[in-house]
Amino acid sequence: QVQVVESGGGMVQAGGSLRLSCAATIESMFNIDDMGWYRQTPGNERELVARITEGGMTLYGDAFEGRFTISRDNAKDTVYLQMNSLNPDDTAVYHCYVQWSTINTEYDYWGQGIQVTVSS
Repeated sequence: QVQVVESGGGMVQAGGSLRLSCAATIESMFNIDDMGWYRQTPGNERELVARITEGGMTLYGDAFEGRFTISRDNAKDTVYLQMNSLNPDDTAVYHCYVQWSTINTEYDYWGQGIQVTVSS
């Protein structure tokens, strides 16, 4: 019912920046609600990086506010994550998140993820 294309990951030196993009496609009968990004490192649980509602309200994980900025283009069903002042601890697989809904039910979807590697 929903598919995403994640892009923008890669390798960067500490102190650098990256911008992730996630473009979602969904059948017209469904609605996209929240979008966002989570990240995961080996042996650890997935953690919230940032989420944004359809109306533009944002929520950040504790380690990211002030360094990362989430935004979205509702017309394109695309969410962006601008990541600044990256450090090696930010190395992880970043997963796009889409909350989508029918009339009665909400669903959570995570993309396969995109690797971000920060070298010291």
